[in-house]
Amino acid sequence: MVVRREKKSRKLRGRTRTMGWGRIGQHRKSGSRGGFGAVGFHKHKWTWVIKYAPNWYGKHGFVSIYEVKKYRYMKAINVGELNEIARELVARNTALREGELIVIDTIQLGYDKVLGEGSVTMPLKVIAKSITEAARRKIEEAGGKVVVGLEEAEERSE
Repeated sequence: MVVRREKKSRKLRGRTRTMGWGRIGQHRKSGSRGGFGAVGFHKHKWTWVIKYAPNWYGKHGFVSIYEVKKYRYMKAINVGELNEIARELVARNTALREGELIVIDTIQLGYDKVLGEGSVTMPLKVIAKSITEAARRKIEEAGGKVVVGLEEAEERSE
């Protein structure tokens, strides 16, 4: 018997109505493709998975739940927003005045971090858990002061 050297053509054999697939709907429905979607990836389509999607199965790295919690629930406010609401906070007795400085306790307001977007036009004293360098620079350039951490809140309570 002669050995076939070329690839055997399996599709569209001849220009007939059925192309060699018989009469009624053969090679048409989901039976010919081996099921819908990802069916058979652990069975009869395993060689396809190995070739085209080798990382389909298994776990790949992890996300620490502690890191996710740390950043998911961090509430932040911009210095521009603090500048806008400073007078309103003084009127509501949420912020205090120390001479010319308006003292805003962002910890008491429920914010974890002060960010540097916006501009500061009045001298503010901001008490925060953490603050970015840009926010610190803008507050100090406007003649304000920054207190990081809880030491200032503890001093006022004593």
